[in-house]
Amino acid sequence: MLGNFMYCNPTKLYFGEDSLNYLNEELQKYGNNVVLIYGGGSIKENGIYDAVVGLLNRNGKNIAEISGVMPNPTLAKLYEGIEIAKKHEADLLLAVGGGSVCDYSKALSVSVNCKEDPWEKYYLRFEEPDCECIPVGCILTMVGTGSEMNAGAVITNEKTKQKIGHVFADEKIMPRFSILNPKYTMTLPHYQMVSGIYDIFNHICEQYFSGDDDNTSDYISEGLMKSLIHSSRIANKNPQDYEARSNIMWTATWALNTLVSKGKSTDWMVHMLGQSVGGHTNATHGMTLAAVSLPYYRYIMEYGLEKFKCFAVNVWGIEANGKDDRQLAEEGLKAMENWMKELGLVMSITELGANENMIEAIADTTFTMNGGYKVLDHEEIVEILKASL
Repeated sequence: MLGNFMYCNPTKLYFGEDSLNYLNEELQKYGNNVVLIYGGGSIKENGIYDAVVGLLNRNGKNIAEISGVMPNPTLAKLYEGIEIAKKHEADLLLAVGGGSVCDYSKALSVSVNCKEDPWEKYYLRFEEPDCECIPVGCILTMVGTGSEMNAGAVITNEKTKQKIGHVFADEKIMPRFSILNPKYTMTLPHYQMVSGIYDIFNHICEQYFSGDDDNTSDYISEGLMKSLIHSSRIANKNPQDYEARSNIMWTATWALNTLVSKGKSTDWMVHMLGQSVGGHTNATHGMTLAAVSLPYYRYIMEYGLEKFKCFAVNVWGIEANGKDDRQLAEEGLKAMENWMKELGLVMSITELGANENMIEAIADTTFTMNGGYKVLDHEEIVEILKASL
């Protein structure tokens, strides 16, 4: 394992069917003004909203609400939230929802007291906050992003069609606490469930497919991927299987709380491609990743052949039987493709609303990363996107 690194993750997790009870304990640590942040209103239908508001009221909190946070939170929505949080003099931002709501809350945390335009400062110049940040707590209702235990926040500029993520360096941006009750995820439609599952899987892949050294992080990643594949198959047949859904939820957190990135350069090119597709189509994040993954991995496979061979053998159980490295690598990606189709994932960007006339524009808004096995140029990005149609 090569390189030097620091690891610190200050987020406190409460996991299980009774985890919401611990909100009482956490609320005592913050002032009286809480901004409750959520999405389209499903939490009002499934009872989660009433449970959370009841706890806030019993703890004497003054509540303001930001509702309607969309799956790809927009810059306009961020500006709207800044005004609400300022007016309420927020002491705590409480996100109740999936990764988009958690991402949005962290973006809001660093923006409320920012003296500059947050889009310019955080998403174009990628600067760190130099203002007071409002603490964030998360109550998770959908798994996939790992946003409940990291400092990432993705925002979409709907005017420029740029969807950009900023992983803040300062650990104070991470949620102070997150509440994870697997039962809260069981009301999700199948499409959203499998989208989240693939988001988890690709988070691990983005970190795994980098570097050439013998790295403990890769062994952890292989175990997480095998667990996810196993549990995903159970949940795909029976979404109400608590054990499978709890394992998926726990894997999602560890896939992107920075643990398995340690000692790694990491890739993230699938996310850059997928986020650009999402910026132009407003498609569900995990599905954009699914649509571009295989064309990308087949394109870069020869540059990281040893790791793709390990992926085939250690994750998918492909038998060597005298096969060369290329054959093994190809069979591993084929096994991954079969699993993706088994879950019912989107396998092309055409299914998400993209077409050939949009390819150049999507490529123009795709950031290029340099931590993986191949640094792509514009023409290669176009080629991969065309292969994703």
